[in-house]
Amino acid sequence: MSTLPTEEDPRLTPVLAEDRVCTGVTTLRGRIFLSYPSADGPGVRVAEALPDGRRDPYPDAAWNQADQPPDTAFVTVNGLRAGPDGRLWIIDAGAPGIGTRQVPGGARLIVVDPDSDRVDRIYHLESAVHPTSYVDDVRFHDGVGYLTDAGSPGLIVLDLDSGRARRVLDGHPSTVGGRLVADGRPLRDPDGGEVHVHADQVEVSPDGRWLYYQPASGGMSRIGTRWLDDPSMSADELGRRVERWFDTPSTGGTAIDAAGTIYLSDVERRRILALAPDRTVRTLVADSRLAWVDAMWIDADARLWLPAAQLHLTAGLNGGRAAVDYPVRIYRMPVDAGPPALDHC
Repeated sequence: MSTLPTEEDPRLTPVLAEDRVCTGVTTLRGRIFLSYPSADGPGVRVAEALPDGRRDPYPDAAWNQADQPPDTAFVTVNGLRAGPDGRLWIIDAGAPGIGTRQVPGGARLIVVDPDSDRVDRIYHLESAVHPTSYVDDVRFHDGVGYLTDAGSPGLIVLDLDSGRARRVLDGHPSTVGGRLVADGRPLRDPDGGEVHVHADQVEVSPDGRWLYYQPASGGMSRIGTRWLDDPSMSADELGRRVERWFDTPSTGGTAIDAAGTIYLSDVERRRILALAPDRTVRTLVADSRLAWVDAMWIDADARLWLPAAQLHLTAGLNGGRAAVDYPVRIYRMPVDAGPPALDHC
């Protein structure tokens, strides 16, 4: 049984309070965008947090309507982020949840122009997903998007110019999730079975050479982006290029700064670890309020945003019993460096 922190760290500033589980936050030109995976019930998938406290469905209400065809509406949004091009990139998992079937045409990367607040481009990922896929997150480098699949273990390499998507490391041990533990307890589905979340967290090194990734149960690996970008590389050859990087714990989310330090949330012990490029690790912050910190974000002012999503207390991951303590809060704290230029502005 893990020991949870009992004190509150004064460096953590509460920024936002949500009445639903929120797993993603991103800032873009002074605006704040949030994503809600509907893990605790139906509702808006993406919203802009307005200065007056309102949450405005984004890019509009139509995209956030439930039970609509996926050509003009979200299926499930697990995360979003500002890209290096200054646009908002929204990841549609394409399935209602992990372990459920893909909605045909649902797995997409949706790009919104913040100047017009309109969808600028949609990347369809059907050619690179399996029936039980759950597209989870994305990072960028040199005209390529790298996405993780938490439902069916593997990665997706997306050419941002042509829109061609390739599936790589399909079923490779580095992408396969194991026993996932939060607050000292294994996650259970409503039937009591163990929950496995496959390839989840992903980061690109500031120089663009390396892709770091892992399943949510931990065990971080890395591979050279040049190998992933080469479509002539066979599956066996690619698998041999994978390096085991660090024995990470069960993790909710990560972020990387311009110095190459990877911040990862240890959901077993309600803390954030800082993993340096030389593989030394330290505890950045441990706080009782950091209950399942999910997709973190580093803004241009070198502040780390931490959505304490409490995802492990939703019914789907807590043996069918909902125990989220609302509001779900998003915190912020200073760190030593801002984001890498190739990742976002």
